Amino acid sequence: MKKLFYALLIVSSLNTSAKISKTTRTKSLLTEKIEKTFSKSLSKKDIKLAKEEVLKYKGKAVPALINIMKNEKFPDRNRWVATFLLGRVMGRKSIPFMTKFSKHPNWVMRLASYKSLLALGEKDPKIYSKGLKDPSLLVRFQSLDSVSRLNLTELAPTVWSMLYDKRNYYSSKKDNKKKRQHIVKSIVKTVGDLKFKKAEEALLKMVLNKKYDDILKEMNYALSKITNKKAPVDDPVMIKRFWKKHQLAKMTF
Repeated sequence: MKKLFYALLIVSSLNTSAKISKTTRTKSLLTEKIEKTFSKSLSKKDIKLAKEEVLKYKGKAVPALINIMKNEKFPDRNRWVATFLLGRVMGRKSIPFMTKFSKHPNWVMRLASYKSLLALGEKDPKIYSKGLKDPSLLVRFQSLDSVSRLNLTELAPTVWSMLYDKRNYYSSKKDNKKKRQHIVKSIVKTVGDLKFKKAEEALLKMVLNKKYDDILKEMNYALSKITNKKAPVDDPVMIKRFWKKHQLAKMTF
């Protein structure tokens, strides 16, 4: 009887080991399959199919997605897609990992991380504060968009300070003068979206100065947001006249 019991125990143990081995191997094969798909250049149609396949596997696809994000052998475009898919699969649980990738040496990965963090609704101002000072212009653009959409008012001073960041300007080949990058318009609008009251006085001086006529529309937008005043939007002369009256009213008051 004892011999029969031990024999059954051994068989049961072998079966269990076989199941564990099979499960581990299945996961490994799945990871290999996903990585193989993402190792080559993908068309829009291929990317759509790859997304559908990954989302079907849900959490089982996480190891492959992380490997793709980490490994430079995969095309940047595919690593970008993998970043968004990780956010879709893991949800807010992926935020700590995404936050680490917001400091990645590759600007494409940093940009993908910031976009994913926005999609996940992450509101930690420390993360976006670094993004506003990122070496990449595109990452700074994305960080501005995130700060505005998430209404991170505590970052308003940091956004305002971007007007003094030399990287947001370029030298004109014609006259060798400093010109504003397009991001400056986004900076001014974001200051308005955040209702940064401390910028009002400076903006009122700027809006009346011809030197800033190229960003008049954005300054008008920002001042309207900050003051809750309905200003003209099309006629430059009327815009300046409107804010001049507002400035004089403040001085009189």
